[in-house]
Amino acid sequence: MDQKTREELIRLLPRLRRFAFGLTGTVQDADDLIQSACERALNRSHQWTPGTRLDSWMFYIIKNIHIDELRKHKLRGDPVDTNDYHQVVDIKAHRRPESHSNLKQVAAAMEHLPEDQRVILLLVCVEEYTYREAATILEIPIGTVMSRLARARVNLNEQLGC
Repeated sequence: MDQKTREELIRLLPRLRRFAFGLTGTVQDADDLIQSACERALNRSHQWTPGTRLDSWMFYIIKNIHIDELRKHKLRGDPVDTNDYHQVVDIKAHRRPESHSNLKQVAAAMEHLPEDQRVILLLVCVEEYTYREAATILEIPIGTVMSRLARARVNLNEQLGC
């Protein structure tokens, strides 16, 4: 991996960390996941095609490592420690108590979503990928992205009483 690509990977770290945090629910687990993903990317850099989207490749690696870990430990996720949110969200949101309270409610509701719905919600609604890009990252049909996202939104609305 050349120096330019390594620098791009470094610039991606905040986005990768946010995605990993959304999957794992804790800063420590997210950081461990990012470290594993970066290590895998560096060791397997020959598998990445220069000129393609590095961010998509990294999200794909993170998702796969996370799924491997879930299978390995037979986990369905740890409870979210909402005290960790100050490390990954915009500091301005903490100036308004209702925003912080809403964030806690949404985080708790997201933790109860099935893994496949949570991943789609993170990619499309948080990372702002298109449905097609999310489908490519997850290697699923675009229709599946749309139906999982719809179910995730319905589940979140029900849990939040909207």
